[in-house]
Amino acid sequence: MFKIFLIEDDASLFKEIKERLTAWEYEVYGVRDFQKVMESFAEVQPDLVIIDIQLPKYDGFHWCRMIREHSNVPIIFLSSRDHPTDMVMSMNLGADDFVQKPFHFEVLIAKIQAILRRVYNYSTAAPDLKTWMGATIDLERNRISNDDGMIELTKNEIFILKLLVERKNKIVSREELINLLWDDQRFISDNTLTVNVNRLRKKLAEIGLGAGIETKVGQGYMAIER
Repeated sequence: MFKIFLIEDDASLFKEIKERLTAWEYEVYGVRDFQKVMESFAEVQPDLVIIDIQLPKYDGFHWCRMIREHSNVPIIFLSSRDHPTDMVMSMNLGADDFVQKPFHFEVLIAKIQAILRRVYNYSTAAPDLKTWMGATIDLERNRISNDDGMIELTKNEIFILKLLVERKNKIVSREELINLLWDDQRFISDNTLTVNVNRLRKKLAEIGLGAGIETKVGQGYMAIER
């Protein structure tokens, strides 16, 4: 049974989400003290985190940063604000998905199921290591390393890199990446993929591999290796 950590201060919404997710046989945990979110996170050790943006004391972006300092657990943001920058910022901080309030519960559960299926089924089935451009990709630990250093990647980033490297020097379409990452592209903004790829490139640049992923305008992306 998967454990979900729900960081939501609206008591009625928390109750509704918990009841719905419990009916799907998820274990749902909340926050007792919004000044001690990380203490609750460490106690629960969740498989997935759902964070509202507007929270007491510190906003959801703050807690996402804090979680990412310690864990690559999948994160979904909730927001009642109609600001496109909220989605971009959440993805830049390492979130895996974004849900706009008010939302249909079926959309939320579809996103949760897709992320859990991808993250936990993939991690047990994939081989541990791959090599690319003189670097070693550790699929189990979500990191890539070479002589210039080692960087940690989120689940989405390592999955994108894996897909591109498996078909290096060949174009992988945006549509295929979206379908493989999120299962149902009806609920995904095209910009979500762009943000994830740009974030991956920025990290790869730290070890001299930023130019290893090329954008093919109007087609998709390609991991190069010569």
